Amino acid sequence: MNFKTLGIRDELLRALEELGFDAPMPIQAAALPELLNGSRDFIGLAQTGTGKTAAFGLPLLQQVDTSLKGPQGVILCPTRELCLQITDDLKRYGRYLPRIHVTAVYGGASIAHQIRQLRNGCQIIVATPGRLIDLMQRRAVDLSNTATCVLDEADEMLNMGFQEDIDRILKQMSANRQTWLFSATMPPAVAAIAQTYLDDPYKVSLGGRRRIAPNITHACYVMNERHRYQGLKRIIDFTPGIFGLVFCRTRRETQSVADALVQEGYAADALHGDLSQAQRDHVMRKFRQQSIRLLVATDVAARGLDVEAISHIIHYNLPDDSDIYTHRSGRTARAGRSGVSIALSTPREVGRLRAMERTNAMRFEFRKFPDGRAICERQLDGFVNRIVETPVDPKAFAGYLPAVSEALAGLDREELILRFMAADVNRVFKDYREAGDINAAMRPMAIRPAGKGRKVRPDEPGAQRFFINVGRLDKINEGAIVRLVCDNAGIRSRQIGRIELKREFSFFEVARAAADKVRRSLKDVPFDGRRVQVRDAGNKRSHGKPDRVRKVRTGIRHPERRVSA
Repeated sequence: MNFKTLGIRDELLRALEELGFDAPMPIQAAALPELLNGSRDFIGLAQTGTGKTAAFGLPLLQQVDTSLKGPQGVILCPTRELCLQITDDLKRYGRYLPRIHVTAVYGGASIAHQIRQLRNGCQIIVATPGRLIDLMQRRAVDLSNTATCVLDEADEMLNMGFQEDIDRILKQMSANRQTWLFSATMPPAVAAIAQTYLDDPYKVSLGGRRRIAPNITHACYVMNERHRYQGLKRIIDFTPGIFGLVFCRTRRETQSVADALVQEGYAADALHGDLSQAQRDHVMRKFRQQSIRLLVATDVAARGLDVEAISHIIHYNLPDDSDIYTHRSGRTARAGRSGVSIALSTPREVGRLRAMERTNAMRFEFRKFPDGRAICERQLDGFVNRIVETPVDPKAFAGYLPAVSEALAGLDREELILRFMAADVNRVFKDYREAGDINAAMRPMAIRPAGKGRKVRPDEPGAQRFFINVGRLDKINEGAIVRLVCDNAGIRSRQIGRIELKREFSFFEVARAAADKVRRSLKDVPFDGRRVQVRDAGNKRSHGKPDRVRKVRTGIRHPERRVSA
């Protein structure tokens, strides 16, 4: 099968040919015949990086009627980075289609400028849900005649708390519209959206139970916590030519790791929610141009990031959820390439790795950190290869060669080689000449069923229940609450009992002996760029909601709903 046999317009075929697209990828081959020629709703389940943008973008562009005013297609996606990437892709596909305009609307940019773009006319809107709601409230966009709505990365949008926004947007559209849903996974929330808004959809699912691309190698290195940064450095230094993403949990840790790498001479930078849009754009431009070889990022900031040729994903901290691991790993091995996903783990975290293996139907290769000698040898091999493969233009250097030859005349061949080696890999030799073994032993007790570490049980006399004013809407999970309490109160995770996540707030229990520490330490503490409040919850209520919840929440806005991280 090729694109020509699918009935695609000549203008689109011309653009695809110039872009080097010869044959459709599997999701495109499965989706395009239905979306180009059919009139049914559609569900496409496929991993990120498998060509979904072309699968829905080409039919959207082909179906545009330039004689009609107002948006005919709306694409909803979770982040501004993905919003911009989809817009750029559609403009490239449609470069030879006359009078077709694609407009991106997303948080963090001038809404007045976006309103002007919409009023000037556009047939396709690519939007984040929060910003599209803002524009609807200002009556800057009318969706009543929209013929097609695409939900891209639907699972990610729901994970980020956009359920209500999606519901509201879809209700504003015509009941006769087509809805195309694309997602990497099909959790219950996505299935509920499909059941509510899609009418007898045509379904394509690629990959079966395997939720992670098969061309990704999954490796794990086990070290003690104090060696985590040293472990990261060893992996980087043992992999000359690495072009990778390093995932951290928090914005603070992301910036700290990036700063440390830059200080030691690595081509690295940070991407997180504390950066302005201009700073984010600058970092991403350098990363796409590969002048940055290592991008240290938070999960939220890297969502939707689509950069070709990323060779490695490094999980500096393990994610709290298997789906997050899936989406992180999907940033490599794009468009049929191969890639490596590396997890840094402590012995206590090995059980979580086993759980991820079961959930994602994959296996980790447990590897040993290379020792100092192996790293030095690898660096020297890389140095020699660079020298041998460097192209030389004798004419360009002819005028400089006599002066250089004279300056080096006093050095014999062996000394000259040693000096060149020292100039290139001196830092590595200094770091690793006497480096010891940082591999941690994997004790049997480290692999244990989840949940057996906590001794406190709900409703026991020895447990104190607390209220915290963040919940699922704030993209928080149980692991984040455990870290917040342990890091600030200085207690052990085994002293934390049941955690109940609600929509806008949560409850957690701690051993009575640790309650005073929690009260003293968690007063207006910072969490992921904002302040949270913790107070006694008292006895468990029938609905689990304490008095004055709305008062506590005053002034706290969900970060993903209006300003994308």
